[in-house]
Amino acid sequence: MSIPDPTSTVAQTPDAEAAARQRALRSSCPVAGALDLVGDKWTLLVVRDLLRGKRRYGDLASSSERIPTNILADRLRRLEQGGVVERVQYSERPPRYEYRLTPRGEDLRPAIRSLARWGLQYVPGTRVPADGGV
Repeated sequence: MSIPDPTSTVAQTPDAEAAARQRALRSSCPVAGALDLVGDKWTLLVVRDLLRGKRRYGDLASSSERIPTNILADRLRRLEQGGVVERVQYSERPPRYEYRLTPRGEDLRPAIRSLARWGLQYVPGTRVPADGGV
């Protein structure tokens, strides 16, 4: 999926941003559209960790799956551009940010739970995490 350049000096209205995302879809299928935003190897793991209460970049980077930091930065940026995550500054000097799920991101909770149940049932060696999951 083509993501608008966040460094662009041309401001887009929310309607223009939605139209740009619509044009970038590979099909009108809602499953394909959802996968374009969250369907790679790492994105739902980032969402899972945010659902579990992790907020800061270092906490997200320390997950047991060991997401490479360049990929984590890219996925957070993509989720923010997709309206799934918001970045909130908590320190000015040096500038530091927390990441929080938007209501759109919170709406992924049932999908994550369903994937976890499916994994427990069909993927040998998986288990419920010590913190109880999502």
